[in-house]
This record gives sequence, structure tokens and C-alpha cells, in this order.
Amino acid sequence: DKSENMPWYQGPSMLYHLETVYIGADENHIEARMPVQWVIRPHSDKWHDFRGFAGRIAGGVFKPGDAVKVMPSGFESTIKAIHTMDGELEEAYAPMSVAITLNDEIDISRGDMLVKPNNAPEPRQDVDAMICWFSSTKKLAGRGKYILRHTTKEAKAIVTEVKYKVNINTLHKVEDDLIFNHNDIGRISLRTSAPLIADSYKTNRISGSFILIDEQTNETVAAGMII
Repeated sequence: DKSENMPWYQGPSMLYHLETVYIGADENHIEARMPVQWVIRPHSDKWHDFRGFAGRIAGGVFKPGDAVKVMPSGFESTIKAIHTMDGELEEAYAPMSVAITLNDEIDISRGDMLVKPNNAPEPRQDVDAMICWFSSTKKLAGRGKYILRHTTKEAKAIVTEVKYKVNINTLHKVEDDLIFNHNDIGRISLRTSAPLIADSYKTNRISGSFILIDEQTNETVAAGMII
């Protein structure tokens, strides 16, 4: 609420401004990325040949006729149409939710990603990341095993190395205490059971981030930013 001590101020409250301020730099319109969340195949006579790939665009711009590449398979096609609940679009961009149809029959499933052939990311199984440890009941110590959720894909992951923690008061690296407790921040290395179609967090906040989930309790224990 507005303060009675500042009757001269007619603008929005600080909290409202922080929650609604537009930050254009958050949207990447260069590297085209669309993680596939769902494959739409209606069971009806009218749409018997419809096969749409639904998801939220994480970066770039997609238009009908554009060449696209499916990762990690590497198959290529062109966009036939871009559908929304309000009809077809001439272009779509982050962070819009759409369903894309292609001109070729390609095996695509949840967890795959549509990209442009000229700037496709390299699949990676070895990941360096900065993480923030969320759990107050479990600690990260050594080679822990977790479920890694990245965009619409899940894979098993093992921590191969804990590099350092960050002292949040001085921002110095701490290398003699590598056990992560609640709210600790630091750098680790991971190895995943399946390739990730990932960018650095600096390049794309969606395809460059992930969460770690405890296999036994399903607790989200950490959030990570890929370096």
C-alpha cells in the first residue's frame, strides 16, 4: 500500500513496480528454442491427420516456412503452420505458448526441442553450473544422485565434482568447506544420463536453467544456472 508519509507521490508502490516492471533483456529473440511439452493428435475425423507440437517458446522467432531442426535427433523440416486457441499466427516468439505443425513426418516427443539449423545448441551430458541449495533437511556432499529437470525433459544426474561455494558476505570462493546446506550457493559439475539441449544461462534463462530433485522424496533440492 502507499505510505501516508508521502502524499506527494502518485506513482505505483515499490512492490507493485517490482512485480510488474518489463525487462526486455529477459527475452531472447535471436536463438530460436521451443521445448516440446506435448504432442497433439486429436482423435477426430476432421483432424485425423493433425500432429502438432505444443510448448512455450523459450527464445527466438518462428514463422511458417522457417527451417527447423529437432534436437537431439537432428532431423530437419519446415514449419507448416503455427496454431493457438485464437487461430493461426504469422509469427511466434518468446514467451508465447503455441502448437507448431511441420511439413514432414518426424518422430518428436516431449523433451525434444525445436531450434533453427543455423544456431542449434550442442547436446551435452557434462554440465558446469552455479546452484542454490534449497533443502533444509538434506545436504549436498560429494557424488550425489538426483533427477535433473531441464525445460520439459528429465534425466538422471550425478554430481561429479563440487568446485566451490560462495561466501555471500564477501563473494569470495570457499574451497575448504564443500558441503552445501540450506541457501548455500556454489559451483558444481554434473553428468546426466541423457544429453541436454542447453544454452548457458547468460544466453537464455529458460534453456540455461534447471532444478535438481531428490530421487527418494521428490523434493526440489536445488536450482541451477548453466555456465
